[in-house]
Amino acid sequence: MIVLYCISLFFILVYSGLIIFYRQSWLSIPEFFISTKEVNHTKISVIIPARNEEQNIGICLSSILHQNYPAHLFEVIIVDDHSTDTTERIVKSFAANNVKLISLKDFTEGGVLNSYKKKAIDVAIQQSSGTLIVTTDADCIVPKTWLQCIATFYEQNHPALIAAPVAYYNENSFLKIFQSLDFITLQGITGASVHKKFHSMCNGANLAYERKAFDEVNGFKGIDTIASGDDMLLMHKIYQRYPERVMFLKSPQAIVETQAMETLADFFNQRIRWASKSDKFEDKRIFWVLVLVYFFNVWLFLLTILGLIALIGYHSSGVMWLLLYVFVIKVLIELLFIYPVATFFSKQKIVSWFTFSQPFHILYTIIAGWLGKFGSYKWKERKVQ
Repeated sequence: MIVLYCISLFFILVYSGLIIFYRQSWLSIPEFFISTKEVNHTKISVIIPARNEEQNIGICLSSILHQNYPAHLFEVIIVDDHSTDTTERIVKSFAANNVKLISLKDFTEGGVLNSYKKKAIDVAIQQSSGTLIVTTDADCIVPKTWLQCIATFYEQNHPALIAAPVAYYNENSFLKIFQSLDFITLQGITGASVHKKFHSMCNGANLAYERKAFDEVNGFKGIDTIASGDDMLLMHKIYQRYPERVMFLKSPQAIVETQAMETLADFFNQRIRWASKSDKFEDKRIFWVLVLVYFFNVWLFLLTILGLIALIGYHSSGVMWLLLYVFVIKVLIELLFIYPVATFFSKQKIVSWFTFSQPFHILYTIIAGWLGKFGSYKWKERKVQ
């Protein structure tokens, strides 16, 4: 038992220290707001890769074209990634002068790629005219203040890259509530880590970077064979060149919303895809954080198995008590962190599900982490190793 106690104490101390650090770092980020009197001058190119997005692309484009930002200061470039549905026709139905459609098949020459999304973004950037590149996904909805908030933050702070907030909406089932809680936790870690220069983290659904910075780091060169990572891997390249000019935009006026996965299979497929790039990070700081989190969850699972074996064999229940202590401390520490993040995203109501969702979170972390390293996944109907 003494070994179990020592290992548990190690995990609790290190993990609690990490979460408290994230909490204090998140709270130290000043919130950013814009006024109606802002006068902007930055030309923005919004880039959206899209594959079979007929259910979403119209809503996404409509939200972008209703920006408070002057129409002559931004363009929207949609890259159709070999869609077989009506995505292309829907995009063409938007007659706005600042909407441009590119067909990715014109640039792939029939070849098979491992990262169509990076290729789509790169093609769009080469045909863009903006000083600032802003990326989002075809299934996202943006607020009217989105571009104005990003542009004003850029003009005041001159960052080379801006990581901005993303949230799920329409949480009408336990699965979606679970995903939303997990996602806002990741968003809190993103803001905290970027603000404190602790490690690189961002989400391509709401990301902005200078065209100049993209060119200076040679874009996706060197990471273009990796299926995922069009956001975080690029971010680290820019961070290596401009460590003081990578920032997080903590503003409710810039929150991009997207929908959670509808099914458990889709959810696992998404998280396996995210986990698959963990060993590709040149930023080893985040790698060791992921290792800590993964093995802490594995340890909790092992304690559960050992405790059940002890109970079945009518042995001491000491392991189960140890598991309970560790579990309670973990939940309380995480709640201290997640509540202020949830408040920022106006998600306080779903925090009541947090404790109940913990056993599922432990299991999914172990499974997705393992399969992300040794399994495969499907992305836009394409199987990727």
